[in-house]
Amino acid sequence: MLAAGRGFALLQDVIRRILLLTLLLPLARGADSGIPAEELARAPGPARIAALVEGAVTQGWGSAVPDLRRAALQAYESNSGYAPAWYYLYRWADLLGTPYNKAIEKWVRAVEEAKVGHPNMATQYEARPGSLSAYLSGELQLAVLGNPVFSEEFFNLLSPVDNPEQVLAILQKIFAAEPALFADYQSLALAVAVVYDVPPPPHWPHGQVSAQLLPRKLPPPVPAFAYWAKLDRNNLTMQRLRRLPASELKFLVDIAVPFGELDWARKNVSAGLADLAKTYDLIKYRKDRISLSQYTWPGADYRLATILQTGGICVDQGYFASLVGKAKGIPTMMFRGAGLDGRHAWFGYLDSGERWHLDCGRYADQKFVVGLAFDPQTWGDLNDHELLFITERFRALPTYKLSVMHTHFAAEYLRQNMPERALKAAREAVNRDQRNLDAWQTLLKAQQKMAPADLRAQEAVLREAVRAFQTYPDLENYFTQQLVGVLRARGETSLAAFEAQRLTGKYQANRTDLSIQASADKIAQSMREHDLATQIRIFNQVLDTTGRGAAVDYYDKVVAPFVLHLAEQGQIPAALQALDRARRTLRVEPGRQLEQEINELTARVKSGKK
Repeated sequence: MLAAGRGFALLQDVIRRILLLTLLLPLARGADSGIPAEELARAPGPARIAALVEGAVTQGWGSAVPDLRRAALQAYESNSGYAPAWYYLYRWADLLGTPYNKAIEKWVRAVEEAKVGHPNMATQYEARPGSLSAYLSGELQLAVLGNPVFSEEFFNLLSPVDNPEQVLAILQKIFAAEPALFADYQSLALAVAVVYDVPPPPHWPHGQVSAQLLPRKLPPPVPAFAYWAKLDRNNLTMQRLRRLPASELKFLVDIAVPFGELDWARKNVSAGLADLAKTYDLIKYRKDRISLSQYTWPGADYRLATILQTGGICVDQGYFASLVGKAKGIPTMMFRGAGLDGRHAWFGYLDSGERWHLDCGRYADQKFVVGLAFDPQTWGDLNDHELLFITERFRALPTYKLSVMHTHFAAEYLRQNMPERALKAAREAVNRDQRNLDAWQTLLKAQQKMAPADLRAQEAVLREAVRAFQTYPDLENYFTQQLVGVLRARGETSLAAFEAQRLTGKYQANRTDLSIQASADKIAQSMREHDLATQIRIFNQVLDTTGRGAAVDYYDKVVAPFVLHLAEQGQIPAALQALDRARRTLRVEPGRQLEQEINELTARVKSGKK
């Protein structure tokens, strides 16, 4: 009986290997993918995925990439409804087959280009053999490759500045430690992975408390995942976390405190989804600290209970309220901005109707410019349009998801130097949803690659984009600036000037931040391209033209960077002159925050401190 049992097991192994060979052989021959058309007309089956995972053990994932890419393109070009499933299978193979060293080099370049590096990150990474597939077990590979919903969310969320090795490693750790919870809370696991892949910066969540009182450290990823998953499973969260996407859950898991702090808040602060905004005003405002210019937390600890007991300023109010929300399973974000009287902080949260409220504690009479909030996935600032996109939540719509898929294939055609096909796919993408920014950028790239170059066609696309984003000021400005450049390249200088002036007139009353940024960009360009005398002349012109009566935001973006630039060049007298001119031009009121900051920068420049 023992011999017969072994013979049966051997026969099963032979059959399995023949099946594996049958599935893998087509991936190694022919100009097409070798996968039968009838198979491309349905989602990749378990046998296909199992064969790929097992084959990758000996052949590596990279060997499957070319044929899976062709399979995805064939499915797309044949209008198969399962083209997305084949596309994500190709993307998994491409990711897992990427050598570790190549992946890290690419990631480091992306971080440098996006300017989101910070002192808490490692300064160098050791070379390692092998590919990224080493960071996902075969069991987890089977699970994610066979889950098109998770695959779609994973690749649509993953950013170039996410450390791919750490993202995969964190998913693996969560899967190994909490397999049942992972199955139920995959979006939560993904949110933890893209937030915890790199440490947070030293000025997060705000810079007005010392590192001794608030170490900028995230908790270990596995306990963090388990904490919120178990709270939700026990009905102790006010949002149902299984319903939320990772793109929103990342605003829940970004904490710099022990879980005990969250437990305290959940038990001792009664506010819920209907009245979470009130938690901001639970913290008594300390006017005495403002009068003493005491902007950094003066207490012996920075626990939530201490803040509630002693009171604080706006940054403490925003910090307290945002953490109370996270303790209750509510995604929140903290904002900082500049107003007439100085800097301010407030918070936003996802309410009971799954709508974002982003102005809790923001005072309209202070005319704050658009607030800045950290994106915990990148640790950069969320820009203007991204905040609007978050509040509108259109990315969950089927038409938007279809637009994204067309964009993916357009980008794939561009990588293969097929601009005509890329143009067609990108046009289909913008037609499906005009709010798809990536689609417009891909359409423009495809248009620019067409031979011969057609500036009129580029102008037409840019005018379409300007109209599509006319309710998103920063994007309208972005595409208008490109339109102005194309018009000038065509010799249409009068039209270019008209478009530039039209935009300035549209936003000069209620979007001063756009004109401030334009001034900052002009000075930054001068610092890169001109001699010192020209830089100073342009700074003075810009300051006299756009800086009269301006306040903190203008100082931050225009004045301080130029003064520090001069100081770094050893031009101390010129730096002090620029500061003095700014003091006489900006809206600097005695005793206010802007006066204090100018005085501090003056002393810093004189002392030669960096």
